[in-house]
Amino acid sequence: MLLQCEGVALAQRLAPFSAEVQRGELIHLLGPNGSGKSSLLACLAGLLPAEGAIRLAGIPLALWTGPALARTRAWLAQQQQPAGSMPVWHYLSLHQAGKEALNEEALITLCQIFQLVDKLARPVNQLSGGEWQRVRLAAVLFQVAQPQGRLLLLDEPLTGLDLAQQAAFDGYLAACVSKGLTAIVSGHDINHSLHHAHRVWLMKNGALVQQGSVDEVLQPERLSEVFAVPFRRLCVEDHQILTTFL
Repeated sequence: MLLQCEGVALAQRLAPFSAEVQRGELIHLLGPNGSGKSSLLACLAGLLPAEGAIRLAGIPLALWTGPALARTRAWLAQQQQPAGSMPVWHYLSLHQAGKEALNEEALITLCQIFQLVDKLARPVNQLSGGEWQRVRLAAVLFQVAQPQGRLLLLDEPLTGLDLAQQAAFDGYLAACVSKGLTAIVSGHDINHSLHHAHRVWLMKNGALVQQGSVDEVLQPERLSEVFAVPFRRLCVEDHQILTTFL
């Protein structure tokens, strides 16, 4: 068991939450704006002082040192301002936790995947919004590419990415998960979750409404209740899609 949560709560933001997460799982966190997704991810990252118990690799999260936690889990906030005027390559290299020599091969591979090779000397505060998002994604993926990397927590990672960049992200993340990385990812694209997630956590008003497999959770009736808009599930050329209707 990689992650265990028992009665995790945050006053006025999160109702008590319990779950278990295995290695090599891709979990999507869905719910309306203000449902508590970002707060939950921040608690799991050890960045908010939640009530209850969170264990990472069997060890209470509170007992992890900062350096050890940085080598084991990476967290992408929903929003983050560029870190001054440092070059992209410098910013990315800071995300190798530990004192080992920089793994340039892994970092260059990520730069190629996210089309950043021609931007490595550019100051991060001179990037477009979409470019900065790709740099941030490459950074946290590089962080968990280290030998101790186990858990990736991503808050709306697809923001600002075009379709080709989303496909590149999905492909790389799927490959990492197949090798044992665990990822918990928040978002708003229900059809993306329908086709990529292993399991779904569905939230509303700070509470976990349901957790389970994609087929168990992403049912039109349940989604209609949570999002307050009618849903239906269609099959178009053997391709399942969820859509709203009035």
